Amino acid sequence: MAQDRSAERPWLAAYPPGIPADIDADSVGTVVDLFDRSVLRFAESPAITCFGASLRYREVGAAAQAVAAWLAANGYGKAGKGSEKGVDGIGDRVAVMMPNVPACPVTLLGALVAGCTVVNVNPLYTPRELAAQINDSGARVLFVLENFCHTVEQALPQMPSVERIVVAGPGDLLGLKGRIVDLVSRRVKRAVPPYTLPAGRTQRFEAVVRTGRGLKRPSVLIEPGDVAFLQYTGGTTGIAKAAMLTHRNIMANVEQSRAWFRGPSGGGDGERQVAVTALPLYHIFALTACFLFFFRLGGCCLLIPNPRDLDGFVKTLSRTRFTNFAGVNTLFNALNNHPKIGTVDFSQVDYVVGGGMAVQSAVAARWKAITGHTILEGYGLSETSPVVSVNPLGLAEWTGTIGYPLPSTEVTIRAEDGTVLPFGVPGELCVRGPQVMAGYWNRPEETRAAMTADGFFRTGDVAVMTPDGQIRIVDRMKDMILVSGFNVYPNEVEDVLATHPAVVECAVVGAPCGDSGEMVVAHVVLRDPSVDPDALRAHARASLTGYKVPRRIVIQDSLPKTNVGKVLRRALREDGPAAG
Repeated sequence: MAQDRSAERPWLAAYPPGIPADIDADSVGTVVDLFDRSVLRFAESPAITCFGASLRYREVGAAAQAVAAWLAANGYGKAGKGSEKGVDGIGDRVAVMMPNVPACPVTLLGALVAGCTVVNVNPLYTPRELAAQINDSGARVLFVLENFCHTVEQALPQMPSVERIVVAGPGDLLGLKGRIVDLVSRRVKRAVPPYTLPAGRTQRFEAVVRTGRGLKRPSVLIEPGDVAFLQYTGGTTGIAKAAMLTHRNIMANVEQSRAWFRGPSGGGDGERQVAVTALPLYHIFALTACFLFFFRLGGCCLLIPNPRDLDGFVKTLSRTRFTNFAGVNTLFNALNNHPKIGTVDFSQVDYVVGGGMAVQSAVAARWKAITGHTILEGYGLSETSPVVSVNPLGLAEWTGTIGYPLPSTEVTIRAEDGTVLPFGVPGELCVRGPQVMAGYWNRPEETRAAMTADGFFRTGDVAVMTPDGQIRIVDRMKDMILVSGFNVYPNEVEDVLATHPAVVECAVVGAPCGDSGEMVVAHVVLRDPSVDPDALRAHARASLTGYKVPRRIVIQDSLPKTNVGKVLRRALREDGPAAG
């Protein structure tokens, strides 16, 4: 007798027609399988566009295989059994410290073909942060864009595991020469700071590719359970740690996303798809949802090396046809406020996806008014490869929810003691599915603490579920503010403040307060400096009960953010409140 799963997964009844309840997670293969299939199938289609030049799939394939051959020839590959239960194998760690330039995805793919495990590194790290991540991962090889070699130079004495350094240029692989390369470099970062790296351990990326082209591709048995990525968590709420993402984790999430976005109005496979990839590939959102997902479909990734250069970003968008856009709230907000966003043609866009942080209602509404497209908000984490849930295609208006769990994904809302809570009651969002990590790298105790007894990953996010299975994120558990015994969730207060016409962006944190335990502090960036804190408080009071209204409002020139655009509430808490 067939099992009725509607009680366990109520969202299945709300799925759009054609979306399966499950994928075949046992047959997804590896990222290398995806690479081989796509390079063969889409050989002459553009895979990557950057700085106005493109690389075809066969060109990406040849360059990645050259990187793999060079790594293998120098003794790097699949190292053996992993350190955690459930992990088949771990490769020699290869760190990749680059923004979105062509050498970045080629290096990622090449390392995986060689059987190595990729360690994605934020190129804006300080020497201390870089050394900490390299030492934690044990990376033996470091690929870095030349613009950030000065950081490597300073950190190198503290990174004993690094044996080889490969230095890439922004225009590598694109055939750009002379003055154009200099222009490209300056668009990524104004100049390349001077640096000195040990000659015997350092090579240029194009020399590595050139050497590798004359070598045989390594023959490595790569299995779905092997660790593909050590994906370090964002660290917005504490010390970063690495999620071990297996080939099966990543490929399952690619196939889950494909099942979801291949619905009746979902576009489908084809060379016409061009995905704006402004979020950095070292972040899991862009890595899976932009690059690998579209590489699976035969689409093209429009790489944006420096989305903080909004003038250049908007100019690129105004000159380029694109069909898909993924972003975070701060990116949507910045584009909304750019004076030339009206020059961008959004008429060929299939859908726009928002993730990484909560999309604010005011930002979503303005984006819809400007572009004509509703933001499909989704949710994910480094530990879930990343996508857990997303809104369905074809929405008329932004919902304020993170949609429904993807196929083969189970979600529960739980109390502190692990009890599953009823609909509408806030609790910790917990996830089980093939996209959930194998564990934290060399942190067995933290892995155990992150999992429930029945195998669900504890996300640390407070959420509620509707009777039809939609999920609404309330806030991070660690960010919740306790005012006189009442819970205040910063997202709610931020969402209200963001509707004030003078507010460009805002962030809300808690601060110690003698009479109430904690108080609400709002850090606000204004477009009209004449607006005073009392006016903002009055605006908040119209929509929020008294204890949620910010007691202090701090006017800021800007808010601290990660390179992906997440506001660093932790940094604001550490700075402490100012009067206002």
